[in-house]
Amino acid sequence: MNALAPVLASVSGTDFIQNLVSGLALGSKYALIALGFVVVFRATGVINFANGAFVLVGAYMTYQFFQTWEINFYLSILLAMAFGFLLGVVLEALVLRRLVGEAPFTVIMVTIGLLFVMDNVVTAVWGATNLDLGDPWTGNVVEVGGVRMSHRDLWAMAFTATVLAAFLAFFRFSSMGLAMRATAADPEAALAQGISARAVYRVAWGIAGLVAALAGLTFATGNANIQPTLGLIALAAFPAMILGGMDSPLGAVIGGIIIGLVQQMTELYAFEYLEWAGRNPQTVAPYVVMIIILLVRPYGLFGTPEVRRV
Repeated sequence: MNALAPVLASVSGTDFIQNLVSGLALGSKYALIALGFVVVFRATGVINFANGAFVLVGAYMTYQFFQTWEINFYLSILLAMAFGFLLGVVLEALVLRRLVGEAPFTVIMVTIGLLFVMDNVVTAVWGATNLDLGDPWTGNVVEVGGVRMSHRDLWAMAFTATVLAAFLAFFRFSSMGLAMRATAADPEAALAQGISARAVYRVAWGIAGLVAALAGLTFATGNANIQPTLGLIALAAFPAMILGGMDSPLGAVIGGIIIGLVQQMTELYAFEYLEWAGRNPQTVAPYVVMIIILLVRPYGLFGTPEVRRV
């Protein structure tokens, strides 16, 4: 306890709570990206690295609708999400459908290729300079007990809670959600029951594009600006999906929040107590936590254990 006293004394209670709230907000943004990973993996068994391209395109399309075409900001969000859904459906139809039955490694490599292709397309269309979204949340804060919470962070947490509730209801009660679960569990048995694997895959990719577009917006608001490297944030959110369980929407959200808190708290204490870890240890900390969790639970906190019959 005495060893921890200097650490606790160096950070006030308000600073700690402030960083806790910031970590929850950052984790909510990561959770949205992780949910995009989960919906494709749950339906197809493939890790979709093109999710980063959906994040990037979603942010730029929001800018296009709101700033260039001067459409209402909230309507621009919905239009960007609709565009993300359409992009996911089109990519599945033109590219991924041709890879049905191929080895998962092949499909994963194609999704990585799509990420870099879309990065270059975005740069060609909007340029390489940062763009200011100019959203109405910039600078707006709520202060409670000395803790400041920005409107954009509050909206990010609200978006994540809403999307998680929609995911849980979709997979539990909708016919398409049940079809996705059946197809992921046993594609041949699902086909025998009249379930169209093509329709399932297409909807899964569309939903991933929609959710990732919303995630891109949350990272682009405020002073962050929109930049061509935004899609790489998906790689930072990747540990959240692995940590929570690759087929669990709830796990994706909890994993995202854990990663956000770990990053924020590591940054808080890094300067004074983690100098030995080098520069920016907060970028490495999520992967350390992921490795530790996977050593104990190889399928993640909420993932489904794989059962093999011999």
